[in-house]
Amino acid sequence: MLSIDKRKEELEKKRAKLAELRRAREERKAALQDAVHRDSGAGHIRDRRDIDELVASLVGDKPSSPTPSLSASRSTATPSPGPVSQPAAAPDKTHVEEAPAETAAPAEVEEKYVPSLGVSDFLIIDVAPKEVVKYNKEIQTMEIMTDTEDLDRNWGEQATGTPEVADGDDGKDETGSVDSELNVPPVELSDTERKSILTSDRFRDFFDHSSKLMERALNDSYDFMTDYTIGDTQTADLGAGTDVKTVCTFFDDRLVRNRCVTDMDWSPKYPELLLASYNKNVMAVNEPDGLVLVWNTHLRERPEFVFHSQSDVTAAQFSEFHPNLIIGGTYSGQVVLWDTRAKSLPVLKTPLSAAGHTHPVHAMTMVGTQNAHNLVTASSDGLVCAWQLDMLAQPQETLDLIHPSHPKTDEVAVTTFGFPANETTTFWVGTEEGNVYQANRYERAGTKAGINPNDTYKGHYGMITGLDFHPLHGPVDFSDLYLTSSVDWTVKLWRVKSLTKAATAPQTIAPLYSFEHAIDYVYDARWSPLHPALFGSVDGMGTLDLYNLNTDVEVPIVTLPVTNGKALNKLKWDREGQKIASGSSDGHVYIHDLGEIAQPHNEEWSQLQRTIAELESADNPSSYH
Repeated sequence: MLSIDKRKEELEKKRAKLAELRRAREERKAALQDAVHRDSGAGHIRDRRDIDELVASLVGDKPSSPTPSLSASRSTATPSPGPVSQPAAAPDKTHVEEAPAETAAPAEVEEKYVPSLGVSDFLIIDVAPKEVVKYNKEIQTMEIMTDTEDLDRNWGEQATGTPEVADGDDGKDETGSVDSELNVPPVELSDTERKSILTSDRFRDFFDHSSKLMERALNDSYDFMTDYTIGDTQTADLGAGTDVKTVCTFFDDRLVRNRCVTDMDWSPKYPELLLASYNKNVMAVNEPDGLVLVWNTHLRERPEFVFHSQSDVTAAQFSEFHPNLIIGGTYSGQVVLWDTRAKSLPVLKTPLSAAGHTHPVHAMTMVGTQNAHNLVTASSDGLVCAWQLDMLAQPQETLDLIHPSHPKTDEVAVTTFGFPANETTTFWVGTEEGNVYQANRYERAGTKAGINPNDTYKGHYGMITGLDFHPLHGPVDFSDLYLTSSVDWTVKLWRVKSLTKAATAPQTIAPLYSFEHAIDYVYDARWSPLHPALFGSVDGMGTLDLYNLNTDVEVPIVTLPVTNGKALNKLKWDREGQKIASGSSDGHVYIHDLGEIAQPHNEEWSQLQRTIAELESADNPSSYH
């Protein structure tokens, strides 16, 4: 009950408060209305006074001084003989007589005047300013001058003392006479000025770049004089593509004189680029010891890029996943990295320390994928290192190859090595003694990392100069086949033993076949990346031999004497398998187009299977099993 009474008491107080608020609002409203009425009355009086003053000004009789009351203004006004009629003055007198009752009101109203406020809507219109267009002669006659034109104009002004005449001036001065100094001959440069221009880096870069573009265009083999109306007469030469043709020969006497080609590689991105590495020139002590030249098949007379090294470059290749990078292995054991976007010196190189190679690096390859890859290098002391290209301060991993059960020495003098297709951990190395060994980068299947001492691929009687695995392409996998070349004048074909069949005792594995056509050292042998049964080899007599196992295993199908008695050191197929490059001991690089020889048929893979099966059979007298 107490709560209900308390609630009622609160409601009554609120009702009383609301009533007071309503009463105050009504009082304010009434006061505002009274003020508005007083204001309207005062405004009426002021309007009458303004009308009287306006009439007096029109008739020409103005009051001498402002009067505070309406009656005073009427009494001091003097009528003029203007065209004002008498009836118009009568109402004024009537108002004058009534005015004394209102004389005191205007002053009080003006002091208590309350303005009347209201709300007004404004319309805002945004109009852009009018654009002012001015005509200028340069709008139609403006020209863009190059740096050369500016330089010529400045020289002309200095020689004649007269500024050049702009377009549209017609060569006339203020008097209208034609300038006779307009056709002034160019100023001849002095020897000092000419030498400073020709030796500047900017001029040399421009000249080198522009001359390369011109040479590429001029070396284009396209016959723009071909007459397409007589095409029927050229059908007789369709079979000419079956012969091997020499595409071009690369040689620069100034750069590679007395140097030997040590390695070659085609660019993975630009099929026209080929790099070649060279050793030192013993006749020129001031030249860099090692060179890597990047040749372009569209630029025949000089290399596209020139890279230097402080030591002989023994191995070089393009980076498989970075086409701008070139990797080189040197005789001092350093691994260097060049960039085609930089100058001729290496951008990165390994330190000369015991952490890496201290003997010549004779073999290198890139293994892995785009996202995870390593550079694997091997030196002649049996040390194998894996590197990251962006961190050459120290190798990611090292592996020292030793043969503890070897009858003479446990050292493995590596001359070359190779990884099968899609393999990153198991590889095969060729040695100076002529044997091939299988090695593991890591422990796998119960075997330790390093040389597998139980499997020895023995067949050569001299140092192995080259080792190449069959590329993985086509419907049949032949990636377990590999070729080796040696100074014993032979090329041998091998089949890799299955890694799942680990030998518990030492065993010797013989080659499938031996190719003994050469009459000198065989320096390299490579499989074709396109034809499954085709491979090539080069020897010390300067001869290029091409073998097709599906055609004949005893003699090559093509024997091409490339040089005149100079040894061919290296062999490299291009990525498409149509061209083959060979490097000689006198610094020349030869490019040959194989034509239809390099094109395989659909049955080549099945036929090669039968050929390999025949070589493996015990009845084959040429088999080494």
